Amino acid sequence: MIKIENVVLASPEQMEFIIQGMRNPMNSWEKSDSSCGKATRPTNVQWSDDYFIGTNDANLMLRLSNAGTEHRKYMRMIPVYMRITAPLYWWKEFDTYKVGTVANSCSTMHKIAEKEFTLEDFSHEHIHIRQSMDVLKETIDTLNVFRDVYLNGGILRYENGNMKCFGKKDKEIWWQMIQLLPSSYNQTRNVMLNYEVLANIYRQRKDHKLDEWIAFCNWIESLPYSELITGKEKKADDV
Repeated sequence: MIKIENVVLASPEQMEFIIQGMRNPMNSWEKSDSSCGKATRPTNVQWSDDYFIGTNDANLMLRLSNAGTEHRKYMRMIPVYMRITAPLYWWKEFDTYKVGTVANSCSTMHKIAEKEFTLEDFSHEHIHIRQSMDVLKETIDTLNVFRDVYLNGGILRYENGNMKCFGKKDKEIWWQMIQLLPSSYNQTRNVMLNYEVLANIYRQRKDHKLDEWIAFCNWIESLPYSELITGKEKKADDV
């Protein structure tokens, strides 16, 4: 499971700045034809409701993108902000992309006992075998037992049969939750990256076995002027 929301793209002012910088190497600023408002030609790219990339700028962007990373430095300047909820096993792979990304995550370390664990807190859409679902549900029940003891105190039995009374917020109980938590647990992060990072992700992950990566790459294709990222050309009726 993956959920992408609260997407924020470059503003018109930012895009003007990015395009200006893109044209610096050839001092070709006078050829820029992007503007505020609605696209006026089929070959323009509607970036947002109130800004479009002109034909000249769009063509130069695409040529530089196709020329390789050393020529498309402007793509590193196109920010994309989003809020992602995804399982820990997906975040473990996402963390490969360290350069050009920033993320603030909901803290498992500090807030693991904040709310009762439920099945909806875990990605389980592919768990169709009864024994697997039983194990997950039993794990959730056990996590909730530890959560209750952590918050209120209580008595638990060790493996050797000895009993121990735990007080509130006992770190040993916190460890039981942290180390028992399945990698299918969903975590939310606010993430900032850019078009260049997305191009690397798309190239490396578009055929990945995880559904979350397929969904993420499909979302990438929905971004304005995603051809810069994917290398795909849109059909005429999609322009």
